[in-house]
Amino acid sequence: MHTTMLKPAGRSAAQVARDVISLFKLRIGVLIMITALVGMAVTPGPAPSVAQALVLALSVLVASAAAGAFNQYVEHETDRLMKRTSRRAFVTGALPHHPAWLVMMAVLLAVAVAAAWWVLNAVAALHVFLGAFFYGVVYTLWLKRRTAMNIVIGGLAGSFAVLAGAAAVDPSLGPLPWLLALVLFLWTPPHFWSLAIANRADYAQAGVPMLPVVVGTERAARIVFLSTLALFLASLAPLAFGAGPLYGVGALLGGLHFVRKSWQLARRPERSTAMGSFFASLVQLSLLLLAASMDALLR
Repeated sequence: MHTTMLKPAGRSAAQVARDVISLFKLRIGVLIMITALVGMAVTPGPAPSVAQALVLALSVLVASAAAGAFNQYVEHETDRLMKRTSRRAFVTGALPHHPAWLVMMAVLLAVAVAAAWWVLNAVAALHVFLGAFFYGVVYTLWLKRRTAMNIVIGGLAGSFAVLAGAAAVDPSLGPLPWLLALVLFLWTPPHFWSLAIANRADYAQAGVPMLPVVVGTERAARIVFLSTLALFLASLAPLAFGAGPLYGVGALLGGLHFVRKSWQLARRPERSTAMGSFFASLVQLSLLLLAASMDALLR
């Protein structure tokens, strides 16, 4: 990769490094990595070694980073139209929008999938790949600008991380990891739609058909509430398939908190309640994952 692409004139190596790291959407990547580790923890079977857990974590994180960078590369024209994304490195020119970045992203994904295949197994590697593919290609390229259901199908990216972790222990994938993957699938729409309601003007200006742009804020808020109810009910289902009481407490507390905040959003669809619902979704998922992990450790 040409040095002028990585280090534009007048910028220090530290500044360029920060800009490159910003491409990878590491906050999202770390969350996805944690879901993979939880999938590994809750799956019955022989305890994975430290090396296997480390490879799982890094392969999911690196694959997610590659997909996040690809999203920013593809979205750089749309990102300049939205206040929330207008300071991204490809938008401002801090990093040149050069095709060589695609080579880096492909190499990162290939290394992540190969490491998972070598150290874990082919099924885990397949799910590592599918997570990145669904976010980078299915969501970003195929769906985001075409349908308000973009984030619903794109939400499968998080589900594949859970299945990658479970497959690392047992490639046959029993009911508990499938149910946790369903929870992740149902979590993504109300989480992201809450944020989309708060930033509806941005998406409308950029011409992105997010749900509140297509159906209006009030209807979108009601859909968020109904989606949160479905998520809450689904999050209780693992209790019938081996999840213990600690998991139940986490699912109940986090789920009820999210339901309450999404109900407030449905009653008053405005930015403040939308952000309240968005942050409640993070609390809900955090409690769920923490409770699932503790439950597995104490099993």
